[in-house]
This record gives sequence, structure tokens and C-alpha cells, in this order.
Amino acid sequence: MDLKDHIATVPDFPKEGILFYDISTLLAHPAAWRKTVSDLAAAIAPLKPDVLVGIESRGFLVAAPLALELGIGFVMVRKEGKLPGATIPFTYELEYGSDTLEIQENAIGQGQRIVVLDDLLATGGTMAATIDLCRKVGADVAGCACIIELTFLDGRKRLNVPATTLIAYDE
Repeated sequence: MDLKDHIATVPDFPKEGILFYDISTLLAHPAAWRKTVSDLAAAIAPLKPDVLVGIESRGFLVAAPLALELGIGFVMVRKEGKLPGATIPFTYELEYGSDTLEIQENAIGQGQRIVVLDDLLATGGTMAATIDLCRKVGADVAGCACIIELTFLDGRKRLNVPATTLIAYDE
């Protein structure tokens, strides 16, 4: 099964000139979604993570069923002010300005081995920031994984951990 057949493209979203790769059609197709979860589980299992970390919001859709499949925990990283209780922030630079991600205090134990998940790797900024945040709270970041990679944006170059993706778009 070619998973690319289950990814919709939406031109000019969220703004003109952007081609959006939409995983909702993949999620709606049970066999394709099962293959996606199975393929990611096979790729991540050798890293022996204790916990998977999902990046808001589509990363949650990837990490939660994958954690269940692997029999391990799932932790959320969200934008500032979205998580209840005490949180640990991490501010990072964007092309124009900055953004802040947060994780709940004590969500990851010191030295716990983690893998970070998102739906798509583009420029790598949010993935790199999430990796840095997880290290800030004491995690051992074993790697990261996404369903889709936009290779022409070179996001992988910003990452200092092994990265796994299932689908690559070269333009």
C-alpha cells in the first residue's frame, strides 16, 4: 500500500502559496492508518523508548495510538498556556519572532528515554525545540519520527537525533 495515496493536498492553505499535506484522509482509511501505526511502531521499537512525546496537535494523533501499540506512555507538548498545572516552558526563535512550548512538570522522569512524534517534518523548528525542551526536563531523547517529511525544506538538518519518516515529498 502506498501511503501517499491517502494524503490529501490542499493548495493555498493556510495561506496563499502553501501546499498543505492533510493526514485526515489517512486517518479516515482504517487499513492505511493501521499500516502507518505499524510501520512507525516497527521503526521506533528498536529505540526502546519509555515514553512517546507528541507535539500539538496532529502529533497527538500520531503519538497516542503508537504509544498504545508499543505499550508505553504518551506525553503532550503544547503551546504556552494550554496545559493544566505546573509547566516547564521553552521559548524558541521563528523566522519572524518567537514561540513558546510547554510540558507538564514531572511528565517525564529524569533519564527517561523518549521519542518525539509529529505528523510532518517541514523546517524542523518545532521538532528541534521540542527535543530541546525534553532535554531541559532531563529526558534522554532517542529519536524523532513523523509520517511526512518535506525534504526540500531541509528540516532534518536542524535535528541532532535520528529521524524517521514514512513519506517524503521532494517539492
